[in-house]
Amino acid sequence: MTDDFSVPAGDRSPSANASPVTDLKNKLNEDVNSTTDMIKEGSGAVIEKVDEVVSEQTHYAAHQVSGIATALERVGAELEGADQRHIGRYAREIGRSLADVAKRIEGKDLGEMATLAENFGRKQPMAFLGIAALAGLTASRFLIASAKRSNQARPTGPSETVRSVSTSEGTPNG
Repeated sequence: MTDDFSVPAGDRSPSANASPVTDLKNKLNEDVNSTTDMIKEGSGAVIEKVDEVVSEQTHYAAHQVSGIATALERVGAELEGADQRHIGRYAREIGRSLADVAKRIEGKDLGEMATLAENFGRKQPMAFLGIAALAGLTASRFLIASAKRSNQARPTGPSETVRSVSTSEGTPNG
């Protein structure tokens, strides 16, 4: 029985040299395949959870959209009674369209809701743009308010400057 370490490197067969490398490649491939399978299973579970959460929240979303639709219809009625009849008419149309959307999204899954939004955008482009503008305005107001709160929570005074200078003095450049 010969020991591979006692045989000179030139006298070893090519299969003896390739065996550890082949074993390592096979093990690596197995690890990669098992990791890929685990990722696929995990992503499937995440997608299922997202679908579950979305389906639970559709009733709430439909209720909120219905409330916005009612408010827009009221604003439209008030504007039509005043000097701004054209704007009032648009507001009422947007409100009616939103009420229709609220009825349609009740109990729908994420894919169906995306299809409904796409169809709504095609049928009512003005209403869709109005909703997008309102959503953008709401998001910007939220971000501005959040930024103001975070600035108020963070102290800005000379003590902060002193701390930053004292910590940078002992740091070597290089």
